[in-house]
Amino acid sequence: MRIDETNLAIIRHLRDGRKSFKRIAEEMGLTENTVRTRVKKLVEDEVFDISGQVNPEAIQGHQVVMIGVRLQNMDLVKRGEEFSKLKGVVSVSVVTGRFDLMLVVLLKDDYDLLQFYTEEVSRVHGVESVETFVVYKSFNLRVPYIF
Repeated sequence: MRIDETNLAIIRHLRDGRKSFKRIAEEMGLTENTVRTRVKKLVEDEVFDISGQVNPEAIQGHQVVMIGVRLQNMDLVKRGEEFSKLKGVVSVSVVTGRFDLMLVVLLKDDYDLLQFYTEEVSRVHGVESVETFVVYKSFNLRVPYIF
């Protein structure tokens, strides 16, 4: 899908995901149907998603950790997809640097980091090492509530 200036403007308007298509259309000088059609296409093509996000620090009993993963081989995409399906994983990125993958994980008090490693990470073959970064304070970090 081609992302033109109109699509980018619609995406900027939808930073507030509650903003109506009618209001966006009025502000942009478009028809409501044009906005609705473009948003539908952006979502279908997985360019854009409208979702509620939470500040994990505001929800008691939740913790965000970032985990750097070093793999034994260069099957980055396959392993990344495997990690993305594990309980608690918010996102997985293939990265440069000393790690091959970076994970953002949301944990609850009743499902701690040790359980995540022993019950989830242990199922993924080819992990050479991991390094955990516990998020104590974040700025502008929002994640989908996945529990």
